Amino acid sequence: MDDNKPAITSRPVKIRFDKGYGWRARIGFVLIATDRIIEREMFRLAPEGVGVYFTRLPSEDRITLETLAAMEKGLTDAAACLLPGCGLDVICFACTSGSAVIGEERVIAKLSRGAPGARATTLISGVIRALQTLKTHRLVVATPYLDEINDLEARYLQKIGFEVLDIQGMNILKDTDIGKVAPDFILEYAQSLDRPDAQAIFVSCGALRTLDIIDKLEQRVGKPVVTSNQAMFWDTLRLAGIADKIEGYGRLLRLH
Repeated sequence: MDDNKPAITSRPVKIRFDKGYGWRARIGFVLIATDRIIEREMFRLAPEGVGVYFTRLPSEDRITLETLAAMEKGLTDAAACLLPGCGLDVICFACTSGSAVIGEERVIAKLSRGAPGARATTLISGVIRALQTLKTHRLVVATPYLDEINDLEARYLQKIGFEVLDIQGMNILKDTDIGKVAPDFILEYAQSLDRPDAQAIFVSCGALRTLDIIDKLEQRVGKPVVTSNQAMFWDTLRLAGIADKIEGYGRLLRLH
């Protein structure tokens, strides 16, 4: 025994606890592996007391119908990694096109197995509820996707009851490239699709940096603009019972 070694005995301490982060609500997001945008935008939108937490599932950098469908198998394991034992109020699969390709019901079932105590939802579900809340059903849609994904997303929205007047994509294959599209270009691109009979513009894809262009685009076109991350955060907040209105990101978060 080393007589010079200090004896370590912790003395009793009365610890003070507070509510910690996420005392109003805890919202979890399952991201695809290559996403570089959503974490930053969710932290930016989160009101005081709302905790946002993230995990990722395996995915390729190529965004095709095949690679999106392949994400399904990782959803349950990814959901199970989010605050195990602590609990989430809401969990969301944060991929617009992936939600449409796999299907909302299948995604929600997978998430619920991994996080059984949380309300499960998808990004496309949030978009649908946002458009319905805004009482819009005739849409033009701007995306970064390949045509095969645009076709599927248009049919998905039409099956729900929306009229897709036009959908145009930038034909970008890599998710990492989608994240580098300049916001001012997104603004111009989405505005170019507007038409008098459209009740709203939907800018699809969580990898596009859209937060800073929503108000500007609404002011230019005089109608609601819904974007993936704006709609997803609005939806998850409301599912968590948080009714805060948030300025600066379109009429959806400001009024509803």
